[in-house]
This record gives sequence, structure tokens and C-alpha cells, in this order.
Amino acid sequence: MPGWKSTLGKQIDTIVENAFPKVRKQVRWNTPFYGKDDGWFLAIYCYKNYVQITFMTGSSLDPVPPKASKVEGTRYLDIHEDYVLDEEQLADWVRQALTLPGQQL
Repeated sequence: MPGWKSTLGKQIDTIVENAFPKVRKQVRWNTPFYGKDDGWFLAIYCYKNYVQITFMTGSSLDPVPPKASKVEGTRYLDIHEDYVLDEEQLADWVRQALTLPGQQL
């Protein structure tokens, strides 16, 4: 993750680890995935102008992450360079996702 995205990636990683110290991590297709025993709950995609956090069961979170997906149940949070990440909201979404079934890929 180049430039500002690297700092953001480390910030997201720290938030997830703090919310769930036993998180499973794996990189597939140049994409970091975060999971638990029964599957994956979050992924980070790095695009040219933004970073996208993918919540595998995002439509079950409260509040629902802002961006819809063509994949049923999945929601996204797009983060551009000038965006200030709400760390508490992200940590809350992670904690909520832990109570939901993980997704198999």
C-alpha cells in the first residue's frame, strides 16, 4: 500500500487487532483478509485513489456501512486521502462482525 494508504492500512490493522487479538490474517490476491475460526469478516482493497474496507456481513451491522455491494450481505467503506477514519465506529463494526457467521472464500 503506497504513500498515505500504507499509514491507513497499519491504522486499520491495529484497530482490528485491538478489537480482536486472536484475529486470523491472510493475504490472498494482494488483499489482506481478517477472519476468525468460522471464516472471514473483513478485507482491505487498495485502489488508485482510495482504500476500501469490505465487511463480508456488512448488511447485518448497525449502522450499516455506507456503500452497497452486488454481493448479498456485503457492504463497503471507501476511504479517500482526506477522510478521517472513525476508529471507534470501525472497532464497533469489527466487534459486531465477530458475532456473525464468518464467510468462506
